[in-house]
Amino acid sequence: MAADLTIQSGGVTLSADESGDGPPVLLLHGLTATRRYVVMGSKMLERSGHRVIKYDARAHGHSSPAPSPDAYTYDLLADDAIAVLDAGGVARAVLAGASMGAHTLLNVALRHPERVAGVVVITPAYSGDPVGEERLEHWDRLSKGLRTGGVEGFIEAMGAPETAKPGFAATVLKVTRQRLSEHDHPEALADALSALPRSRPFASLRELAAVTVPAVVVASNDDADPEHPEELGIAYAQALPNSRLITDAPGSSPVAWQGSRLSQIIAEVVASSGLG
Repeated sequence: MAADLTIQSGGVTLSADESGDGPPVLLLHGLTATRRYVVMGSKMLERSGHRVIKYDARAHGHSSPAPSPDAYTYDLLADDAIAVLDAGGVARAVLAGASMGAHTLLNVALRHPERVAGVVVITPAYSGDPVGEERLEHWDRLSKGLRTGGVEGFIEAMGAPETAKPGFAATVLKVTRQRLSEHDHPEALADALSALPRSRPFASLRELAAVTVPAVVVASNDDADPEHPEELGIAYAQALPNSRLITDAPGSSPVAWQGSRLSQIIAEVVASSGLG
């Protein structure tokens, strides 16, 4: 049974939960998602002997807004992750995260390597270069859409998903609506949508050479998930010295959407990490 937790970090109250016993795993979700969207509700990790800790990032889910609209940076998100580990008395854990969560856990691994036993990097989106003005304008439109029009305002600002797969666009819209409806503070989430893309989790992919723990990178096929290009996931796998790359099989749903498969991947990293 999961135990609900509230954790204080930098003026923010983080909503978290943990379940299971065994080697610790910390799950970190993506921007506009919540903690339930890392392994999509799968309980495989807990049932296979792992202690699973997950939390809503600041302004997401049931966590509180940041103290100011610009207090959404990767250093602060990484500080929150460390606060969650500290609250659980966890010295070292395997960290698994998607998109924003993937970038955050790599910031933790670079700044606090003693706390990280292994990493699972799911669909990274940050290229190592500063975000261009066109992309920043895109995030600002999403922020404005959410702030002024709620979920449907965000959907309108997002536009139709770019995919050639039959039925996939409808699935993307359905999931987007579901996850955007789960936030207690949509106005703070709008702040995060504008502020976070202006932050860099690390200066360049070359820095990832310092992350020597066991690693897996899960990369999505470009057509299935154009916001997280497969070629970028491949670049991350090449930059991490002790990594394995997993990509989508042709015609299949993205591995990043398969909770049981992701849980299996995480368990494999735990087994190679020396924890437990």
